[in-house]
Amino acid sequence: MTNPSAGFTAADIDSATPEDLTAAFGAQMGALCEKMQIELVEISPERVVATMPVQGNTQPYGLLHGGASVVLAETLGSMGSALHGFPDRVPVGVDINATHHRSATTGTVTGVATAIHLGRTSTCYEIVVSDEQGRRLCTSRITCALIEPR
Repeated sequence: MTNPSAGFTAADIDSATPEDLTAAFGAQMGALCEKMQIELVEISPERVVATMPVQGNTQPYGLLHGGASVVLAETLGSMGSALHGFPDRVPVGVDINATHHRSATTGTVTGVATAIHLGRTSTCYEIVVSDEQGRRLCTSRITCALIEPR
């Protein structure tokens, strides 16, 4: 995300409703998110939620691809980090990991990123990807460095 908050000032973000932020950030998610059909549901520095269909994001055996879960996780953690660092700092991922607990073959998955640490120079989020029945499919953690924009 080069400029996820284009069109916003710091005052705008501070006074924006969650619906305004979700609409603005959701419109700028990028080509990969568009291809994977990731849809932003909610965004704040503390919590980011999005959905993604299983169909179109599977591996050869018809299961949700583990890499797709990681793309969803990194997207959510990076978006929360971008909002936290705005306007002085932008996020760059420095570490991500994922544990896959179970598979999904149909439906929609939901990723929920919850801030673990929101610092001046780094952020860390736990992301839980669940199926439509609320079963945990994947647990991920991302750490982003917050750097000055170029």
